[in-house]
Amino acid sequence: MGKRLLPLFAPLILSPSASIGAGKYVSIDKKAKADVTALSVIRFEQVSFDLYTQMKLSAAGLSYDAFNNALMGYYGMYNEGRLSDKGILTVVDFTKPSNDKRLWVLDLNSREVLHNTYVAHGRNSGEVRAQAFSNEHKSFMSSVGFYVTDDIYHGKHGKSLRLDGLDEGYNTNARDRSVVMHGAEYATEDFMNKYGRLGRSLGCPAVPLGEHESIIDAITGRTALYIHSGDKQYTSHYLDNANAVAGYMASTQPTQLPPAEFSI
Repeated sequence: MGKRLLPLFAPLILSPSASIGAGKYVSIDKKAKADVTALSVIRFEQVSFDLYTQMKLSAAGLSYDAFNNALMGYYGMYNEGRLSDKGILTVVDFTKPSNDKRLWVLDLNSREVLHNTYVAHGRNSGEVRAQAFSNEHKSFMSSVGFYVTDDIYHGKHGKSLRLDGLDEGYNTNARDRSVVMHGAEYATEDFMNKYGRLGRSLGCPAVPLGEHESIIDAITGRTALYIHSGDKQYTSHYLDNANAVAGYMASTQPTQLPPAEFSI
């Protein structure tokens, strides 16, 4: 059988009652479900690779695996109406040691890397590397997965940002554990140069003083945060290609990428 050329952003085959939009799931006709699932994987991978290339994220030190997961979750969250239209995605890659710059704030609308800096992990997650994670109270570990940012407040660490975890079993206790983004002296390059690693938090993704205010201002207000661990056992409702494609189609992004075709 010859190969068919399909437009990358061709509409999905949906049931008559289906709708695509922020805040709504895609209703897929059973007969077309297998085809749509297969096509959505290819479509999303093309979207993800195009963005990764256009934004020069390899040169910025962000791995494709971490970015692909983060972007998939971003569009899935957008499809459910959880995110604003700011187009901001923050990625933390805890597969990297703390003396690497392992936090990226990405503006998907302008295709810019707004910040790339250090971020501390929980003191019981490991020393130089974060290797253990928990959703439990008083574990003093970091929690992985997808978060949506909330509002700014001023507490004992100064300007701080509330976070809500969305992955059941992985980070949904973040609010009750007071896991927030804040600035810390132990997350600075000076501390790292002195001790060979960053200091550690009680579970918060702490960022360098002097940078924390601009980072918090950029990501506040219902934007996506993804903390990547590389754990093969990690699962999430948001790691779903079809949901991500629906969110992508509902966003403003399709008009900003050049059309493309691929074969299957």
